[in-house]
Amino acid sequence: MKLCAILGCLAALCGQFAAHADSTVTAIRAGHLIDTESGRMLGAQTIVVRDGFISVVGTAVDIPAGAHVVDLSAYTVLPGLIDAHTHLTIDGRNQDPLAELDHTAAERAFGSLPNARAVLLAGFTTVRDLGSYRALIDVALRDAINRGDAVGPRMYVAGAYVTITGGAGAVTGFAPDVTLPWDLRYGTANSPGEVRERIRALAGQRVDVIKMFATGAILTHNSSPAGREATAEELAAAVDEARNFGLKVAVHAHGAEGIKAAIRAGAASIEHGTLMDDEGRSLMKQHGTYLVPTLEVRECVGSNYPPEFVGKANQVLTAQLQNFRKAVNAGVKIAFGTDIGVCPFGRNGREFDFMVQNGMTPMQAIQSATVADADLLGISDKVGSIKAGKLADIIAVRGDPLANVRLLENVGFVMKQGVIYKQD
Repeated sequence: MKLCAILGCLAALCGQFAAHADSTVTAIRAGHLIDTESGRMLGAQTIVVRDGFISVVGTAVDIPAGAHVVDLSAYTVLPGLIDAHTHLTIDGRNQDPLAELDHTAAERAFGSLPNARAVLLAGFTTVRDLGSYRALIDVALRDAINRGDAVGPRMYVAGAYVTITGGAGAVTGFAPDVTLPWDLRYGTANSPGEVRERIRALAGQRVDVIKMFATGAILTHNSSPAGREATAEELAAAVDEARNFGLKVAVHAHGAEGIKAAIRAGAASIEHGTLMDDEGRSLMKQHGTYLVPTLEVRECVGSNYPPEFVGKANQVLTAQLQNFRKAVNAGVKIAFGTDIGVCPFGRNGREFDFMVQNGMTPMQAIQSATVADADLLGISDKVGSIKAGKLADIIAVRGDPLANVRLLENVGFVMKQGVIYKQD
């Protein structure tokens, strides 16, 4: 009798374990699926997700017993989107960098939590976050998300802006007798040697990418977007030193000469590329450099910005769309990035429409935010397409985004690494 009782208890325990194991399996019935690797729209597919990874995808797939079934038969399913240029830790409500002096680092850290959540729920399961005024807050946010303490996209972070004293990305415009706290000047570097030192320090803080400024910026006081800032030697030192730590360098560059210097130095990507000329486009093709255009920014620099910034935006961004079209026609590699934070968080999907209006097909725009961004970030083995063995980052929209790319502004289903965060 005792043996029977023990066996009964063991059977019950095994049953509980099996039920728990089955609960980690999800089967998604997709009405249509965009194969981002081949650039094709597929018909009905079944995707089985097990322990956060895609187990199998196909048309004749057996759904495991006890699996949680998600019916997306009225939806088009895509891999989770990637945004290669975000700023999740900046204050989207006050766009003057001087406002950083009104807040503590802790305030900015807590203030970034709703930003991260909004971007994930917009369908962007991975981001490359390219710097913060307050150094290393993005590292803390990344780690909080990875621990499960906060909800947000998978983050690859820069830690701080590497820039000259008073340069683009710096907090400027204050009185000369004011001394900034360490975290607002952490990335300052004024020689090739100092650039190397800063990159070593950032690598020691476990950053994933280096963000450097080659030209001035629109959203920095007393800065000329077309003007050169980092020297060719400093840019080359950055790329070389970053390579020692297995890191790529993303370079902010509006002006044509700064763009070309960054490409020649070996930058992985040019951020904005606003005033790129024909030689710059030729160099990008030659070197395989990605352009991350951030087109929607032009719609968001308005009344909540200092007049100086609005004036520079009106002057410089008039050429951006034309130069983007030329880059598309020239066959330059395009990676999707929004500069979100300049525009409201969660509006990342608006970038697709700007890309399509200016020369890309809807499929090309979607590929820029999936396979192209995954390649740029060096994570093609993990994300960018819905394939067996990859992380289960899956989103869905009602209708056909290849017919109307603006459907991607209203994502109805979001799964990140097997966990459902949003479902209509």
